[in-house]
Amino acid sequence: MVCDVVIAGAGPNGLMLACELRLAGVHPVVLERLSEPNPENRANGLVGQVVRMLDRRGLYQSLAGESGPPRPTPAFFFGAVPMDLHTLDDNPFHLLPVPQTRIERVLADRAAALGVEVRRGHELTGLSQQADAVTVEVVGPTGRYEISSRYVVGADGAHSTTRKLAGIEFPGAASDDIVSRIAEVAVPDEFVDPATGGLNLPGHGYISPMYHRTERGVFAYARLPSRPDMVFTLEWTTDGFENDTPLTLEEVHDSIYRVMGADLPLRPPDGRGPHRLDRSIGVNTRLAARYHDGRVLLVGDAAHVHFVIGGPGLNLGLQDAVNLGWKLAAVIHGWAPPGLLDTYGTERRPVGERVAMHSQAQLALLAPGAEVTALHELFTELLRDQHTATHIANMMAGADICYDMGTESTHPLIGRWAPDLLLDTGNGPVRLADLTTTARPLLLDCTENACLVPEADGWRDRIDFVTARARDTAATGLLLRPDCYIAWATDTPHPDPYERESLHTMLSTWFGVAEGSRGSRSGPSHCGTGLRSPRVGVDQVQP
Repeated sequence: MVCDVVIAGAGPNGLMLACELRLAGVHPVVLERLSEPNPENRANGLVGQVVRMLDRRGLYQSLAGESGPPRPTPAFFFGAVPMDLHTLDDNPFHLLPVPQTRIERVLADRAAALGVEVRRGHELTGLSQQADAVTVEVVGPTGRYEISSRYVVGADGAHSTTRKLAGIEFPGAASDDIVSRIAEVAVPDEFVDPATGGLNLPGHGYISPMYHRTERGVFAYARLPSRPDMVFTLEWTTDGFENDTPLTLEEVHDSIYRVMGADLPLRPPDGRGPHRLDRSIGVNTRLAARYHDGRVLLVGDAAHVHFVIGGPGLNLGLQDAVNLGWKLAAVIHGWAPPGLLDTYGTERRPVGERVAMHSQAQLALLAPGAEVTALHELFTELLRDQHTATHIANMMAGADICYDMGTESTHPLIGRWAPDLLLDTGNGPVRLADLTTTARPLLLDCTENACLVPEADGWRDRIDFVTARARDTAATGLLLRPDCYIAWATDTPHPDPYERESLHTMLSTWFGVAEGSRGSRSGPSHCGTGLRSPRVGVDQVQP
């Protein structure tokens, strides 16, 4: 069998990538070693910029079960330090508390509707790279077989077989003296504050629904709609148990008592299981040495692992998939400019490094010790400052990313995520999110007499054009990549020849030469290093 792309792993990241490729006209094959979707929740929701990204693909309403755009959350936390976000001028922090099983189901439904082939019970067991293809060895229900594919993407988790077979190193740091326990339980109603969802814990007092640090560890509680209660503990000791024994509710109860010094009765939740009951020892922070090795690429946990606090995993992994999908499709279709596929690693790996950094910083704020208590008190003061809270919120949400688009323009929007604009196209107001569901590049022309569209006519085969009036931005022209980052922008109602030439340059830089100016599109472009590395998190998003 011959195909364009093999994706190893049908979790959220693999399915998202498959959907992005299909929207771009590429036919991937997804291999998943499990014969059925995993019924256990491994994440409790989506946090950060990814919520808005899913809105840009028309998936938010299906996940949230409500109409309208995402709304930012008024509060969150950094290392158990509360952050009041409702007073921020431009709150970047979005939260969507849906279980991973639902996320996978919605993405699987979208993939099926797009015609993605998902092979469950098929496991990637070997691969070898050639000059123009990758041969993949697979074990399926009826035996072994091979696939010849132009590219292979590992979306197969922290213990990625793809990464190991490709010989990509996975360096990092690990600690083995931390035990985390997480359980779906039922907490008696009399302990729960119905107004806030927090706990009234006899012997301790009120506990808001967030992480709580004591000198003995960390405790968190959440009452989630239509789902079992969730409890979590973190302790800096491995004494007193063997990790090869199953976690029990009694052990979870005892851990809560040690951390909080108070008794919280627990019972198994009602309804069908399986209900989550997990224990893990140690914390790993690792980053793949490279995200792109020849014809093998990595997304999600296959490329990075980190501490779970703040829920950055799916925010990071799903946006890896959105960044990679259109670039890989461009190479397969033959219009990719030199170096385009290399920008996947140069853009996304620094984002992974930044997530690893702030995850480790939050873990440090949770540790026991008088000096950490002092640091916790200091951060509590700092996060009352609106500028500091904005900086931390942008960092955790991933809203501080600014990619280097390879232009000398200093327009403040270039390299940034496109804001949520409301546009007048002559047929009533239209949200920008309604124009990006195709996952195609978009040229938004708000100039007088729509003078930008003719300038980009040679790219009409791969770019969508919209002429409109923007209600809430000074920009008169925006060129969006499919991942919704701005490659070019102007505020001029009548762009001069220099600005028009700049637009041509950015069209060629990211979307290849114009139709009629290039040769055959039958094969992939050579991927060199023609594009520069991104700036990530080095400056604060402008309000």
